Amino acid sequence: MHTAEILETLASGGVLPPETAHMAFDRLMSGEMTPAQAGSFLMGLRSHGETPELVASAVRAALAHARLIQGLEYDRIDIVGTGGDGRNSFNCSTAAALTLAGMGYKVVKHGNRAVSSTSGSADVVEGLGLPLETAPEDVPVLLARHNFVFLFAPFYHPAFRHVMPVRRDLGIRTLFNVLGPLLNPARPTRMLLGVAKPAMLHTMADALLLTGVRRAAVVHGAGGYDELTTMGPARVVMVRDGATEEMEINPADHGFAPCTPAQLEVHDRQEALEVMRLLLAGEGPAPMLDMMAFNAGLAVYLMEDSMPISAAMARARQAVAGGAGGKVLDA
Repeated sequence: MHTAEILETLASGGVLPPETAHMAFDRLMSGEMTPAQAGSFLMGLRSHGETPELVASAVRAALAHARLIQGLEYDRIDIVGTGGDGRNSFNCSTAAALTLAGMGYKVVKHGNRAVSSTSGSADVVEGLGLPLETAPEDVPVLLARHNFVFLFAPFYHPAFRHVMPVRRDLGIRTLFNVLGPLLNPARPTRMLLGVAKPAMLHTMADALLLTGVRRAAVVHGAGGYDELTTMGPARVVMVRDGATEEMEINPADHGFAPCTPAQLEVHDRQEALEVMRLLLAGEGPAPMLDMMAFNAGLAVYLMEDSMPISAAMARARQAVAGGAGGKVLDA
């Protein structure tokens, strides 16, 4: 099918079959579309709506152009959010990921520099002295040694150079705003994925099912965050055994005290890094430590098929208090 026919289908409100969508995304990421075609395609997708099938087609096409990591035959997890919650909160996903690695789990953290927050995962990781651009062949070695590796999105997805100028010129939200968390080149078998909009909970959960993740939780935190917070109950869609199930997780059930948005904020990159060092040592503001443990606890639950969530939360709280994340930096 010619690109013009694909654009006509979208313009007339038609639905792209998965194989046609995959073909179109492949052309977009290989640079075969002109800037005008690429912009029209992204606008057409926005009108079309972000269905799980469309998201999964985009993921498969993007990974076909990525620098993939081979030789990982064990369970591994990513803790990541779509971004876009507009909060200047500390980088909880990175703190929880390093804590999990300090507990002995294999963590493949895929991320980028800040978009909607004060400091992105790449900014924090770089500030902590960890490598950003790790060659694919070195990833298994680093995982074996540290249980943690950071995968810098621009390095692993060179094909996105064909998409970024168009996205920048459009200046509006597109499908690519939610794709990032699903494009981990280490293809994690487990995932804790946060979404800023509750309407995306089931879309992302179903997309994870279609892309083969074994066990995952898609969460929308109280207060409108793309991660769990201790402000109140979180909406969660679990992905396991080939199906999805919606549930609620209440921080009060696990002994976490409520907090306010102001207690989670950092105001610049320097403060974000200073706070991160404290948290990884088991020190710093109690509300941040609690939020970090809350997210790490759910991640432990995802990694441990037979462990009750209450036990996973207790184990994570103990690890956070003991500075498990900081030990990864010292290894």
